[in-house]
Amino acid sequence: MRIAIADDGALFRDGLRLLLQAAGHEVVHTAGGGDELTELIRADPVDIAVLDIRMPPEPDGGLVTAGRLRASYPSMGLLLLSHYAETHYLVRIMEIGPAAIGYRLKDRISSVPALDDTLLRIAAGEVVIDPALTTRLVEYTRLQRGELGALTSHDVRVLSLMAAGLSNAGIAGELGVSRKAVEKQVGAIFAKLDLPDSASDNRRVLAVLRYLEPHGSNRPARRTGPGY
Repeated sequence: MRIAIADDGALFRDGLRLLLQAAGHEVVHTAGGGDELTELIRADPVDIAVLDIRMPPEPDGGLVTAGRLRASYPSMGLLLLSHYAETHYLVRIMEIGPAAIGYRLKDRISSVPALDDTLLRIAAGEVVIDPALTTRLVEYTRLQRGELGALTSHDVRVLSLMAAGLSNAGIAGELGVSRKAVEKQVGAIFAKLDLPDSASDNRRVLAVLRYLEPHGSNRPARRTGPGY
């Protein structure tokens, strides 16, 4: 893939460029801030932009830049990076999304396989959330909604693993249950969140977004792609 990088830390930016090249990707642009990267992409678009959240032109310049890029290039993938797991960052990223976007901690993508897996999933249209954020997201949602609705604590656990990007098989391995049991649980979650089977919606993405959005299920479901 063709990749653009914006990070105001030269050492991290160069290290990330080397990791991407080792994974077989072409690093087309590198920049120290969002405005510079936006100009470079305007002249030569890329497949995915990798952005440090805390960089110029503002304290959270990566988020500002991501919003502008998504508005101008809706099909471009976006990967936001930070040293910190911050719920309010993820809420803003979800508002920019809800597809082909990711939020990962910098120390979690320090290997070629981890970085490559994240980029491939974003390129495929997925929302990739760092596992370190899933528990915080659940707690944030509880505070925003004041209740768990029809979801049980086990439903919440499964939903948090879905938010971390695990497949049904991956969830089964994490919980030590059968894949069939997970499939049944996921189906029950879809029913509780009123997400009927549809050829035009990805129910896994909708389920995660419906539960994690600040105002819960009061927002209309967003269309995101192929059916689950």
